[in-house]
Amino acid sequence: MYHSWLDRWDERRAKRGDAIKTQSDFALDPELAFPGSGHLSGIENFCKLADQAVEDPTYFDQPGIDDLVVEREGKWIKFPSGISTDVAKNNVGWAKITESGSFDQALVVFHHWNASARYHQIANFFSRRGITVVEMALPYHFERSRPGADYADYMLSPSLGRTMQSMRQAVGDGRKIIRWLKGQGYKEISVLGMSLGSWVAGLIAANDTTVSKAALFLTAGSLADMVWTGRATQTISASLQPTIEISDLRRAWAPLNLVNHAHRLARDHLELHVVLAKRDKVVRPELSKGLIQGLKNAGAKPSLLELNCGHYSLSTPPYIIWAGLSVARFLKPSP
Repeated sequence: MYHSWLDRWDERRAKRGDAIKTQSDFALDPELAFPGSGHLSGIENFCKLADQAVEDPTYFDQPGIDDLVVEREGKWIKFPSGISTDVAKNNVGWAKITESGSFDQALVVFHHWNASARYHQIANFFSRRGITVVEMALPYHFERSRPGADYADYMLSPSLGRTMQSMRQAVGDGRKIIRWLKGQGYKEISVLGMSLGSWVAGLIAANDTTVSKAALFLTAGSLADMVWTGRATQTISASLQPTIEISDLRRAWAPLNLVNHAHRLARDHLELHVVLAKRDKVVRPELSKGLIQGLKNAGAKPSLLELNCGHYSLSTPPYIIWAGLSVARFLKPSP
């Protein structure tokens, strides 16, 4: 009875999100995903570039890595993004800092798609435990929102190239914050990502050896499969499915698939913690299990917490409390 009610609660929450989403046209936009590629035509040409990107260890490196300019005012920092887009507001990275009074640990948090507020409860929870929390605005969210847009439609969309550009921008901006934190003297830096933010956190952990711990909430391996099957991305899949095969979408977005970075996530000195929802209709449990198996096949030993709730109801007690305590234990320094 209770879990049936929980499922209905999640569905009502999903419908509220549906109310502001609109369907847009499918587009390749390869020049956004692969700068310098020009206006290539055809999904096969796009996929060939994606194949190369999967094998390229520099694909998620930050352009202009030596030029780090960060302005701070109180709890806020801002900096120029390493990727320039056609939305001026989005080209400035923003983050909110909740300090702990200690330079032992910092946690960089990446929120979910279309978040309406930052996670002040998470920030306060960990700062009281000696961990400084930095909450970065993902591209096209909060201070970076596209003028006139009701939601972050450019962050995740049926434009294959723009979605990849947005994810590369998020990863690059997150790595800039990590470099800044190291420069401030923080000894240990961890990342935490929620839903779409977990892909960002995972890609950062895979490509930045500065990160020592990564907590991934409501995550999976294949972003393509998540978008194709997920409850929150129906307007996107409605544009994709008449135009492209799922096999081509998997290949086109292969650089964003965390399973393809499993060998890097299994590196020495990186600890992984995964929190999943068994009743998730947004990130399907079978997709999450595929990531866990891929990590184990690569030699990683992620700790795993599975909760009998849905994607949205993870944010409600008691599930968010159990999840928070599990991450607190995970981040606790070894004796």
